[in-house]
Amino acid sequence: MHFFSDVLMDSTTATAELGWMIYPSVGWEEVSGYDENMSTIRTYQVCNVFNGNQNNWVRTKYIQRRGAQRIHVEMKFSVRDCSSIPNVTGSCKETFNLYYFEADKDEATKVYPPWMENPWIKVDTIAADESFSQVDLGGRVMKINTEIRSFGPVSRRGFYLAFQDYGACMSLIAVKVFYRKCPRVIRNGAIFEETLSGAESTSLVSARGSCVPNGEEVDVPIKLYCNGDGEWLVPIGRCVCKAGYESVDNETMCRACPSGSFKASQGDQQCLQCPINSRTTNEGATNCVCRSGYYHADSDPLQMPCTTVPSAPQRVISSVNETSLRLEWDPPKDSGGREDVVYNIICKSCGSGRGACTRCGDNVQFVPRQLGLTDPRVHIRILNASQKEPVQKEHNSV
Repeated sequence: MHFFSDVLMDSTTATAELGWMIYPSVGWEEVSGYDENMSTIRTYQVCNVFNGNQNNWVRTKYIQRRGAQRIHVEMKFSVRDCSSIPNVTGSCKETFNLYYFEADKDEATKVYPPWMENPWIKVDTIAADESFSQVDLGGRVMKINTEIRSFGPVSRRGFYLAFQDYGACMSLIAVKVFYRKCPRVIRNGAIFEETLSGAESTSLVSARGSCVPNGEEVDVPIKLYCNGDGEWLVPIGRCVCKAGYESVDNETMCRACPSGSFKASQGDQQCLQCPINSRTTNEGATNCVCRSGYYHADSDPLQMPCTTVPSAPQRVISSVNETSLRLEWDPPKDSGGREDVVYNIICKSCGSGRGACTRCGDNVQFVPRQLGLTDPRVHIRILNASQKEPVQKEHNSV
């Protein structure tokens, strides 16, 4: 598992003596050593196992916490097996203690804070998983233990660490101090900035997200929670791309619909190519415009091709008797691209002179109806003798 963290101090990066404070002077000793990669590092070692009642301290320099609320300490160390040391008294130990002390400034001296628990706060007693014997040492076999401890909440501007030996033969090889954080991420279409973990290992720190550019909230509030290990958990809410934009790169960006495509509404859907006989005038279009001479009906979906006016009906056939007229015709040769062509019937009464024709009266019946015919036929009833011929037809589409 990969954790995200920022390092506050790392003893292995020192290019000169660490210069940590030692108490008493006959306890810990700073020496040059080697890490597991045989790189030169500065270490502290102590081995006063033949004298009882040991109380040896070494204190780090002032460490600024930089807003962190919980501090993690990684310690690499080696410990001599007490049973491998001849003539050692029962006071030999294979453990040491870790302490911390908070301060708003670098105020420590040789005597302050006092070298004792309270005011120092004990974090834990650190034990080795593996210890080395004289045989191991002679054979240059290095057994390095790695332990991590954490403490918090911390609230002052900084702190010191101290390591207490009370009778071990050991080497403190490396100390790294760091804090956990959740990195900047884009999740569910929202940006979450870098967030520090909480004061406790079980803390969940709430972080508000903001939609990526050209995104819009659909579920609010948009949140993620940063846990004590620097992992994002429990996503709440989401953003989607607004109309005219589509999600790309795993929902990390909202890209404008390219020219010749559109997206009508916000959501997860992708941009669609403009339908036949239409175009866009710019990127990020929410609809396409019909080309000259082509149209969309009000009920047409935006992804439907633009259509034009159908041609006239073909092969009109009429059958007339005393009071009725039956008309039949073939559909237009060119439907204009539509599948919903309907027909309207216009009935006019025209005299034998040159006077204008007038609309037929209400006594004329059209079966099945006069307007919106879907089949190419109609039956017209109750006509006067003078109304048999001048019936006219028209067609249109809805």
